[in-house]
Amino acid sequence: MPDLSITFCGIKSPNPFWLASAPPTNSGYQVARAFDAGWGGAVWKTIGETIVNVSSRYSAVHYANQKVMGLNNIELITDRSLEENLREIRDIKKRYPNNALIVSLMVESKREAWHEVVKRTEDTGCDGLELNFGCPHGMSERGMGSAVGQVPDYACQITEWVKEVATTPVMIKLTPNITDIRYIARAAVRGGADALSMINTINSITSIDLDTFVPRPAVRNLTSHGGYCGPAVKPIALNMVHSVAADAEMPRRVPISGIGGIQSWSDATEFMLLGATSVQVCTAVMHYGFRIVEGMIEGMENWMREKGFAKTTDFIGKSLHHVADWGDLDLNYAIKANINQETCIHCGLCYIACEDGCHQSIRMTQQNGSNHYEVIEEKCVGCNMCSIVCPVEGCITMIDQTNGKPEMSWKQYQKLLAEGKIAPIQPPVHV
Repeated sequence: MPDLSITFCGIKSPNPFWLASAPPTNSGYQVARAFDAGWGGAVWKTIGETIVNVSSRYSAVHYANQKVMGLNNIELITDRSLEENLREIRDIKKRYPNNALIVSLMVESKREAWHEVVKRTEDTGCDGLELNFGCPHGMSERGMGSAVGQVPDYACQITEWVKEVATTPVMIKLTPNITDIRYIARAAVRGGADALSMINTINSITSIDLDTFVPRPAVRNLTSHGGYCGPAVKPIALNMVHSVAADAEMPRRVPISGIGGIQSWSDATEFMLLGATSVQVCTAVMHYGFRIVEGMIEGMENWMREKGFAKTTDFIGKSLHHVADWGDLDLNYAIKANINQETCIHCGLCYIACEDGCHQSIRMTQQNGSNHYEVIEEKCVGCNMCSIVCPVEGCITMIDQTNGKPEMSWKQYQKLLAEGKIAPIQPPVHV
């Protein structure tokens, strides 16, 4: 049987599936239920000075038949006392010694405040710390969360303060609300970070009530920008995980815990293929409950068995070298769409997408009293859009028509042009 166990900064976990610092890890009761369900680890909901939360905290984006495609929240860190949280953390670690238990921290940007909370937290016996440099609402206005995570010098300085007293691994949670996440990642590592987690939530306003004109979630007749998460943010998170994992200017390599829209074993596997050692889940648990981890474990085990992987380190980072700068892509690679007329249901979605939104490369004619669609090969640029919108699986396939042409990237093309060794590539003909 494939071995799903991981070692993350020396912290052992029975599998890579962790709960993110969020409402599902707000209490010992919840974390115990999660560990009983099969989760390998948990990052305790951020603790610090006691705060007051508002009522009406979440709003969502639904798309087609997908409920909670994205979730927005204006909830802050835990509103339970530090003493209560520390007592429960100590109890959970004693009861579940084989599960990874990380504690998320956020306090004001003072050296003594960080020293105190680190010492008190580590006294519980927890396995490690996660510094919350990512929360985009409420706390950031108070000079914490993303207010720290958006300034490299601040991120480096506070990490250094924590490392002065920490005896367990220190992980920095990065904000996506920044031009280039690599700058903060580098700063955190320079400050001594042992690991990185990403991404935290994305600044958002999800919707507006068209009758009251008040954006959601409404707190009386006001709202605030919140943190957006859920399946909709996964592509953004994958890109950021890759950019950090592949960063040639990173002072040193540290493990990554991937976060952002993970709902299934396949989502988790994609993060790991791009360099994450563990993954963290929040929205999917809030939507479907702790038991989703059963399918995640079974699914990853089956996939590993099918691919011949004995342990997770066999595939972590395996997709990194498949991502390159656009200028390194092969200009001579060519694919064309092909419509299987036997399975086509004549819905016309491919034609509409191509005719109105893309490259006018599908011809519509009448045959036997119904619409007939065929690809105009000389005009098809292989954009994939027709195959994406087609509702019949496998009806439209993209066929390789490179025909033995040698690889030539944009960078190589520019060099050959400058040397006069190649004629300019002519643009495609459009309507």
